[in-house]
Amino acid sequence: MTNERPNNTTVVGKKAPDFKAKAVENGEIKETSLSDYSGKWKVLFFYPLDFTFVCPTEITAFSDHIERFEKLNCQVLGCSVDSEHSHLAWTKVPRTDGGLGEIRYPILADITKNIARDYGVLWDEAVALRGTFIIDDNNVVQHASINNLGVGRNVEEVARLVEGYQHVAKVGEVCPAGWQPGSDTMKPDPKGSKEYFNKLK
Repeated sequence: MTNERPNNTTVVGKKAPDFKAKAVENGEIKETSLSDYSGKWKVLFFYPLDFTFVCPTEITAFSDHIERFEKLNCQVLGCSVDSEHSHLAWTKVPRTDGGLGEIRYPILADITKNIARDYGVLWDEAVALRGTFIIDDNNVVQHASINNLGVGRNVEEVARLVEGYQHVAKVGEVCPAGWQPGSDTMKPDPKGSKEYFNKLK
């Protein structure tokens, strides 16, 4: 762990910072680490605080779409600077009252703020910004993005990005703007890419 606040753009293309933390999963508190998910793709997302407003909409959206990530061999992990006890209490509150209800993936407790700090999303040494990191099955960060506090993420777009990076890793071709699973990709060289561009005529 570092005491400096890194720039999250330096994380892309590098090994994801490892961590070990308490987490709430299936209504229980357990210890988990990034290495527990070796061989899987991971989506690690940070949110500011428990018992807030935009945050539960994101957390429950990831849970509601969990089958899509599971089909991609991708583990979703949520994280905030709250304690595991706060996480657990929040899952006991119904969604209709601003709570989480049942969540189908681990939510990490980063009370030391070291995980948020290592991923470059710790804001004003207080809370985590809405950072999203896609980590491949070799623990290399393929994507990093940060939303400011006021706007939530699009979970379907996160899933699309996972599918895109998996396609690149498997096939070796690259995905143009707006790519969707099943649509055309392109060869990453001047000659081969013309096959894609010629289809645009």
